[in-house]
Amino acid sequence: MALDRTASPGTGFDAAAFAASFDLRSPPPGFIDNPYPFYHALREHQPVRRMPDGSVFLTRHADLELVYRQPLLFSSDKKAEFLPKFGDTLLYQHHTTSLVFNDPPLHTRVRTILKGALANRTIAHMEPGIIALVDSLLDAGAAHGEMDLIEDFASAIPVEVIGNLLGVPHADRGPLRGWSLSILGALEPVVPAAALAEANQNVADFLDYLRDLVADRRANLRDPDIDILSRLIIGEAGGERLSETELLQNCIFLLNAGHETTTNLIGNALMTLLEWPAEKARLIADPSLLDTAIEEFLRFESSNQLGNRRVLTDTEVGGEALPAGTLVTLCIGAANRDPARFPDPDRLDLARGANRHLAFASGTHLCLGANLARLEGRIAIGRFLARFPDYRLNAPAERSQRLRFRGFLRAPVTLGC
Repeated sequence: MALDRTASPGTGFDAAAFAASFDLRSPPPGFIDNPYPFYHALREHQPVRRMPDGSVFLTRHADLELVYRQPLLFSSDKKAEFLPKFGDTLLYQHHTTSLVFNDPPLHTRVRTILKGALANRTIAHMEPGIIALVDSLLDAGAAHGEMDLIEDFASAIPVEVIGNLLGVPHADRGPLRGWSLSILGALEPVVPAAALAEANQNVADFLDYLRDLVADRRANLRDPDIDILSRLIIGEAGGERLSETELLQNCIFLLNAGHETTTNLIGNALMTLLEWPAEKARLIADPSLLDTAIEEFLRFESSNQLGNRRVLTDTEVGGEALPAGTLVTLCIGAANRDPARFPDPDRLDLARGANRHLAFASGTHLCLGANLARLEGRIAIGRFLARFPDYRLNAPAERSQRLRFRGFLRAPVTLGC
């Protein structure tokens, strides 16, 4: 069963007119299914697109790199942006306390504490457990002859991995995916009031659960080199510690950051290979391509399509003046298809070299969990293909309707085993 790509712009698409009228809060039909022709139009005609709300939308790779390299000029702190959107709520507290939406000193303090827990030696220690987890999911699929790539496989892996890192008992992991999807959903450009209320309730429920978990861990500390929660509680060797609010909110952040993006990496990769059968056959024939393939999947269908910054001092990007206070949207998905940086960017090339994509951002906010996500992706995708090379869709896949996080909600496949 082929994927439906008919929602992309037709031959009469007026790229210049589209770019001149584009508003992220009201994207055109087909944008979520296939945003890349729209990104190309913006990059060619309005690479620094000023939105009706006064924010700007950047689509060139070089412009994103410029912003990432200047954290003192482009702030990651979201208090000014999120207070009008969320109000003084638990959701606001969460998204303005977590690592990713902060500047120093909080960003530095949390990042330093977490860095050791996600060091390469720790990640290598996790590999046998991830292999065992993936194989158990594949065994379950083989027993039925079919599975859902997302619900039964891609989403199950990061929830278990992050659950292990935080030491969440297996019996307690049931709500984690739903909590994460809801809380991250509040980051979309437009969020219905009911979804905001649900996300606030999920933050409250998550915090209630974590308070008990943290209290138990304080009384029973584990090896901080492999247990992130113990490391967060103990703090830095020099004595720097997180407040209780910072600790709890960054536990939520760890699940969220490690969950949907890695789910999307695995799901997007396996779905993309169905659209590119020659590259699928190439990877199955030569598994040594897996490392470069992971980078290409990250570039080609970036799990996280959008980032945000706020201008602190009057400046300019791409020749356009940006006054202090301007909100900037960084379109990672567009930058990773920029022909000025990537030759033939709309072609999937699993052996692509010099692949400096921005799927994990860059600069001081380079994703701390990047190598863990890569490991999960390599194991999941590599072992799936080795076991089920002839998998195919047996019903239409359902794509998530989010703009920020690109992925699928469901993808039922026959495994061909």
